Amino acid sequence: MLAACRREAPTLVRIAIPLVLAQMAQNGMSLIDTLMAGRLGPEALAGIALGGVLYFSVTVSIGAVLFAVGPVTAQAIGAGKQGDAARAARHGLLIGAVISVPVMVLLWSIGPLLPRLGQDPATAAAATGYLRAVLWGVPAYMVFVALRGALEGRGHTRPIMVVAFAAVGLNVLANNAFMFGRWGFPDLGLTGAGVATSIVYTAMAITLAGIVARGYRTHPIFVIEPYSLRLVGELIRLGVPIALTVGFEIGLFTMTALLMGLFGQAALGAHQIAIQSASFTFMIPLGLGIATTVCVGQAVGRGDAMGTRAAGLVGMGLATAVMTLTALLYWTAPRAVVGLYLDLADPVNAAVIASATTFLRVAAVFQLVDGLQVAAIGALRGLKDTRVPMIITFVSYWGIGLTSGALLAFAAGLGGVGLWIGLVLGLGVAAVWLTTRYWLLVRTRPEARALP
Repeated sequence: MLAACRREAPTLVRIAIPLVLAQMAQNGMSLIDTLMAGRLGPEALAGIALGGVLYFSVTVSIGAVLFAVGPVTAQAIGAGKQGDAARAARHGLLIGAVISVPVMVLLWSIGPLLPRLGQDPATAAAATGYLRAVLWGVPAYMVFVALRGALEGRGHTRPIMVVAFAAVGLNVLANNAFMFGRWGFPDLGLTGAGVATSIVYTAMAITLAGIVARGYRTHPIFVIEPYSLRLVGELIRLGVPIALTVGFEIGLFTMTALLMGLFGQAALGAHQIAIQSASFTFMIPLGLGIATTVCVGQAVGRGDAMGTRAAGLVGMGLATAVMTLTALLYWTAPRAVVGLYLDLADPVNAAVIASATTFLRVAAVFQLVDGLQVAAIGALRGLKDTRVPMIITFVSYWGIGLTSGALLAFAAGLGGVGLWIGLVLGLGVAAVWLTTRYWLLVRTRPEARALP
């Protein structure tokens, strides 16, 4: 086993590094939006906190159906079936086009409901403007996700990194143009952040499509051929549980943000700072988790049982090690982190700073369990095991995480801190449960080809 781990580790790291950087760059877009919204004032900061989490919740959770393209492609590549890998991406693009429509309708409709859910009217209005601007980038986002899965499954992750970093620079320019009305563009405030994001995702999709079209001419993705109901069914069968799993986790964070909003703008702003910071460092284990999916999937495809086991263990071990370091940062220097978002010397920010500092210390523990559980999910997806993890995450996130957080926040009187403790408990249970399932699967099935 040790020899297999040593063999898999370099490959996993090679695939993961561009993915980690790409995830950081994509998350950096949200971070930039938050930082620039902070310059518009507390109302805009609360608006981006609410609008951003709703956009992310709806778009990513539904679009996560397309995450099935990655493991299907990985197993096809491992088995030497290049044509099947191309067909998986092609069918992913079809599914992405179909699901874009309900996503856009939902984003348009959700804004007016926010005041009825107890949100501040001014915050709800700012969030609504953002959502109705950002929804026009949804089709491009779906194209990007499907093509990204095609590249990830092959282990070709550098183009994803390059496109993601270029998008960060474009996002800064577009935000300056539309949020602040620079260079002759209209001053749209927070709505301008939504316009900028739509423009950026459109550019990302076009660029990645060009890279894929040029790079895979032997087995092209962009060709017209009859669609296979069998392959569509396989992608949906794998993708819907993945989407529900992602939705359960995102839903946990969305409900936490909505509940946090009941404690006022200061608490919600502090939560946005803490969750944005934790999300940024989470990009490292998320990239490792995706790379783990690829390595496990390719090992399954080539019938390498020992490699299958080793790839999962290496991915989970690396994710835990990295998050230990980020946990130390949030525990020992929370004020320094908050200082990246707000002026620590300004009395107007005192309430937000105090709450954000406390939240970040809880986020230190949160980092450890969140990193392990996302790597374990990645390993299980490489096995095409998605249904049971869906059940595990539902019970962990909602049955334990959200329930305990609400009880601690309201019944026990801990306020926003109670909600953060609930996040730790839910993700902690998921981490232990998912890791155990992976180990039991690879231990009890001696042949990699017999895995789900």
